[in-house]
Amino acid sequence: MAWRRTRTSERAAVRRPARHGRHGREGRSSVVRPPLPPLDTRVDRFDLSVGTAAEFLRSAWSELRDVRFEVADMPAATDDDGIPRWTVLRDERRIILYRLPIERLSHLHRDDELHHRMLVEGSVFRAAAEYLDRDPWDLGPERFRYF
Repeated sequence: MAWRRTRTSERAAVRRPARHGRHGREGRSSVVRPPLPPLDTRVDRFDLSVGTAAEFLRSAWSELRDVRFEVADMPAATDDDGIPRWTVLRDERRIILYRLPIERLSHLHRDDELHHRMLVEGSVFRAAAEYLDRDPWDLGPERFRYF
């Protein structure tokens, strides 16, 4: 009898938890995951860089207030100079920037987020300067000319 009591007390110590799965495993994770951060893709970052540079230029230059800055993946065709990075349509008051040629055909000396953004913003400034028939360095307001 003493043997049975020891055996029973051992079983009581190794008891399965009250909450278990089909195969005796402990609690499962919830079906719904915690909220994930929004996806941040290269396309989103490119669009954001173009949008902020375009808004800056619109606020600095009244001639650009009615101009639409658009983003396309690739130009329809190449020209004599190669693959264009942007197209300026003065009659339609549009500037179209091509994401893939700007991102992939330009060479950065440092491959990080800041330099990618500067590359995109520089392309927006050069396209707007072509639209206005000015030098890109003339587009910045006077407060940035301290050199």
